[in-house]
Formats: sequence, structure tokens, C-alpha cells
Amino acid sequence: MAASTLLTTDDVAPRDRAPAWCEWIHSHFGGLESDLYGDTEFDGRMAASHAGDVILTKLEANRHRVLRSPHLARTSDTAYLKIVAPWQGEACVEQQNRQARARNGGWVIYDTTGSYAIANPQRVEHLIVMLPKEQMEERGVRLGELMARHVGGASGISRVALETMRTTYQELPHMSEEAARGAGELIMQLVRLSLLELAGHESGVTQREALKDRIRGYVARHLRDPQLTIDGIARALNCSRRHLYNAFAGGDDTLAGYIQRQRLMACVRELREDPQGTRPITDIALSWGFTNLSHFSRVFRDHAGMSPSEFRHRAV
Repeated sequence: MAASTLLTTDDVAPRDRAPAWCEWIHSHFGGLESDLYGDTEFDGRMAASHAGDVILTKLEANRHRVLRSPHLARTSDTAYLKIVAPWQGEACVEQQNRQARARNGGWVIYDTTGSYAIANPQRVEHLIVMLPKEQMEERGVRLGELMARHVGGASGISRVALETMRTTYQELPHMSEEAARGAGELIMQLVRLSLLELAGHESGVTQREALKDRIRGYVARHLRDPQLTIDGIARALNCSRRHLYNAFAGGDDTLAGYIQRQRLMACVRELREDPQGTRPITDIALSWGFTNLSHFSRVFRDHAGMSPSEFRHRAV
């Protein structure tokens, strides 16, 4: 089951609710200043869950504003792209001298590594989605001019992305950790395609990127299978090997390199989560599709700069 966090002012004395809310907002979202429009009475609640590296938060609250100053942006430890998608009410996002508004059926994306302000001038019910910025940049999205832009949600890929974000949040309590991680990866893929569409990329580029995301999705579902091959992926996706190679052309990874890197990252994650060595390294490697242990040790050292056993020892 996906981990979740619930914060509510229902458990706080009325006079303490406003300062408690401001503290929660600052803590949960990694450094935000809050303003309640001068209101002395306040109630709100947040429920957050993780879908792999993606954080989804449902926020219900009276009217309020939040601000990330340049100083807070500089001192933040983690870089996220952030999406606000209202169910009720309205959000007005200001960043990079741009302003974008979202209501039910739309969403706005912005960058937490820069200063920004968000106004919620009435009682709201928002879904807030936080995506690791580094991973989105690795996917070839040029973010600069896309921040503080209304992405939509009424039609096209942005609507698919919005519905997926909402459905994922609702179903996370019933998902396994592995399924939740896959759902988070799917959200990042759909947001990326939405941003490509927003940027006005030509259809051929978008189709190639869509195929690349289909390949990534298939690889994620079959990563543990030692029989995962280029030919097998081509048959499953009903396309030629040439199309598979072209989808990864010009990137940092070939398709084979991408598969190996995903397997290595999965092994790194398991070794980090099991520093006491309750599970043998050999079992972990085999479970993620490696069939040659000497090859695994060699590529792991190339990836992490140390052997698997040294990595586990340092994790302790």
C-alpha cells in the first residue's frame, strides 16, 4: 500500500488553526510562506501519497495565498515541477513575470526552484502533483517558457494527464508499492507529452516521443524478465526494430543501455533499502533480469563507482 500523510485542522483548537496550517504548508511543500488574506478563522486539510518519486496531495482549505521567495527557492533541497489542478475554486499562479489561472478541468505547472506566488481567492479543493525536475529534464523537455502556463485538460493529451493524475490519487491506497511507482512513471510520461504539445512540437516529433514512452512503459512492466529483448519489444508494440532504435536516437541512452540502467537503478534501490543484507546480492540481481553475475558486478561498479557489496556496506 502506498504511504500517505493526513493533516487536518479538525484536530487543532480554533485559535491555533491558522498558524498550524502555515507551518504544515511550509514543511510539506519544502519552504512556503502563507497568507490567509487577514482571516482569523481557518480550516483546512491535506492528504498526501507517493507514487514512486511523484507526490500527490489533495488540499482542501479556506482562501489563502502562498509565496516562495527567491531566498526560499535558493535554500530548497529538492527540485520539483509542481502542478495545481483544481476540483473546486481557482488557483492563480505567478512565475517568471507570467500569470496563469486554473479552474476545474485545467491545470497549471510551475517550477519550485524559482520564486512564485499562488493565490486561492476562495475556498478550494486542489490536487497538487510534484514531479522530480531532474527526471523531467532528462526526458528532453525544455522547461523555461512552459512554466506558469495553463496546460488545459479539456481535450487531448493534457486531459488524459489530468484524469490519470486524479485517478491515481484516488486509487493509491489500494495499490502495491510497485504499482504505485509505475503509476508515477506514467504521470511523468503524460505530463511530458502535454508539455511537448504545449510547446508546439511538430506531430512527427510528438509521435516519436509517444513511441518512446510506450517503450519505457513496456520495459517498466517487464524489467524483471531476463528474456526481455529488442525483438520481443518490437513484437509486443507491433513495430520494427528500426522504429525502436529511432525512438532513442539522439539521446544519452540506446534502448539496450536504457534497459540496463533501469535494472541497475532498481538494484541500487533495493540495496539501499536493505543495508543489513537480509537478501543476498545475487538474488537481487537475478530478480531484476541480470543473468550473468560477473557482468552485473562490472556494470554496477561502472554505474555506482563501487562494487554492490561496498555500496551496501556504505548504506549501513
